[in-house]
Amino acid sequence: MTKIGIIRHGRTAWNVERRAQGSSDIPLDENGIIEAVKLAERLSSEEWDVIYASPLARAKQTAEYIAEKLGNLPIQYDERLKEVDGGQIEGTTEAERLEKWGEQWRELDLGIEKTEAVIKRGQLFFDELIKKHPEKNILIVSHGMFISHFLRQVVPKLEMKDGLRNTSISTIVKGEKGWDCDLYNCTSHL
Repeated sequence: MTKIGIIRHGRTAWNVERRAQGSSDIPLDENGIIEAVKLAERLSSEEWDVIYASPLARAKQTAEYIAEKLGNLPIQYDERLKEVDGGQIEGTTEAERLEKWGEQWRELDLGIEKTEAVIKRGQLFFDELIKKHPEKNILIVSHGMFISHFLRQVVPKLEMKDGLRNTSISTIVKGEKGWDCDLYNCTSHL
């Protein structure tokens, strides 16, 4: 059976300030490091074969803490796991966006990566991953918006009520009728 654990990176200063991060390369803050260490400790009692991660600092650092705790499991970085590119909104808060572009800012072309492009790169990554690692337990460390698009594509019936929390893990398994999510947005390690 193939099992995939999908992890959102630990907290950053921009998470605290509620700034759009997108493809900006923001590192974990002190609390984010603590979260990553706690998640790594949790995962050390489980069997994982492979780790893939976004090369952005916050995901990379989270993956490094996990890999070390799992016996220095090699990390494979993949550009396709990067967060949705936020274009001109990166680094801004909702209040700053409203002030700069008005209430209709979401309807403007501000260079934000299109959903279709995110889904396409996620699907290409997923298809390659499944072919390369059949019957393995795979960890993916990525970003909130990317993971949300990814899960909606792979497990369309999944109800995602809450935003993904920092260092949350969601697991999907291949069943007879496709992929099922058996754990969603779990942060019991915190």
